[in-house]
Amino acid sequence: MQKKFQIEVDCANCAAKIEAAINKIEGVNSASISFMAQKMVLDADDANFDRIVKEIVKVGKKIEPDFELDV
Repeated sequence: MQKKFQIEVDCANCAAKIEAAINKIEGVNSASISFMAQKMVLDADDANFDRIVKEIVKVGKKIEPDFELDV
């Protein structure tokens, strides 16, 4: 399943770190973050999509505490 999300991230470096961390999560086929547009495109397994989104929020907040993901 591929889905677009509105995100909030404060710096381009943090966005790149979060993108790299998301792509390491099991079940994620690909993820790309646009810092300028404040958007993320996620392609992940349908069966585990909700778990993956929750894990993305945890990973994002570890890297940048202000990270937000509008579900």
